Amino acid sequence: MFLTNLMPVKKAQKIIDSSLKNVGVERISLEDAHRRVLAETITSELNSPPFERSAMDGYAIHAEDSFGFSETNPAKLRIIDTIGAGQVSSKLVKHGEAVRIATGAPIPEGANSVVMEEFTNSQGDNLEVEMTLTPGENISPMGEDIKKGDIVLRTGKILRPQDLALIASAGYDSINVFKKPKIAVITTGNELVMPRPSLNGAEIINSNHYTFKAMVESALAIPTVVHCVDSHELVENKFKKLIKTHDALISTGGTAISKGDVVVDVTENIGKVLIHGVALRPGKPFGFGIIDEKPVFMLSGYPVAAIVQADVFVRNSLHKMQGIENELQIIRKTASRKIPSSLGRTDYIRAKTELDMVRPLKIKGSGIIRSMVESDAYIIIEENVEGIGEGEGCNVLPYDSLTV
Repeated sequence: MFLTNLMPVKKAQKIIDSSLKNVGVERISLEDAHRRVLAETITSELNSPPFERSAMDGYAIHAEDSFGFSETNPAKLRIIDTIGAGQVSSKLVKHGEAVRIATGAPIPEGANSVVMEEFTNSQGDNLEVEMTLTPGENISPMGEDIKKGDIVLRTGKILRPQDLALIASAGYDSINVFKKPKIAVITTGNELVMPRPSLNGAEIINSNHYTFKAMVESALAIPTVVHCVDSHELVENKFKKLIKTHDALISTGGTAISKGDVVVDVTENIGKVLIHGVALRPGKPFGFGIIDEKPVFMLSGYPVAAIVQADVFVRNSLHKMQGIENELQIIRKTASRKIPSSLGRTDYIRAKTELDMVRPLKIKGSGIIRSMVESDAYIIIEENVEGIGEGEGCNVLPYDSLTV
């Protein structure tokens, strides 16, 4: 049965947060680190670049040798060497001398500037410089990007391609990351079948199979998705088996109070139910419990209600289990029409944003999947707010901000 009083959404979130543990750390090759969550602070082992290098193709010279010279009155120098990227010159550049140099090559000893090739003329070993340079011009100093000992990234960072470049430049080819949580998803219901072109009797396509596999993956976790009919014995056996090999369990269906809804009873039988019923629309029949110290999220069988419950309670939990701190990106927009709501309940209303405005969809059903596709955000009406008037500001949560 539902708890006598529906639990406020924020209280439910606090209970869930206090029950979560991260799933540990592993060391992996930098090759495999894209979109993993960093579990250490990266301190550079190197200067990057590790030497003064040329920022241009041109000639390394003493800047003083170009002072006062111009296109009409060029300085005359002698070319003593040529170096490309990956090469080092052994020559000491004296006054009146130049070394042809490629972008990225180390500055030879004695030189203190690089003149771009476009401002020179050369014939054999003779070079004319047609401009005045300043010391350090067109030279990238050692450690310009990062210096040895600099903190370059901190724990909790979801690693992007550019982050991997920085880690590599800091001298690392392997790093510590949080393990990916393994999440078991159990869709329950006698009526559920996999997609097919025709249905018999009361059969319903099991869209939750695909929704929650993708939801778990979008939270950077690893899903295992199974189906079970509404049998207390079979559901209990599935729960016992999967909780041993996974870090958390998500179920859909079997959370209400009608005959045959067994998920909550199973969880209470082999673990502990901490939440059953929240003051949320859609998504009131949400449950949360603990089995073998692992979280169990019990979602509605109705697709839209289940998606809302996942967005409100599950996504952030999967993030926290792997060290990700992802604050909700609430923005303010103006309601295009009146939105009724009841005190004591938090509403997540499917809506479409249009510049500074937001338009609530008129579809209300908890099973209308199309409404999730035609909307791009939730309007959130907190439990202490009795509706929003046309033209009033409201809190909006874009769907895009839910993923990491």
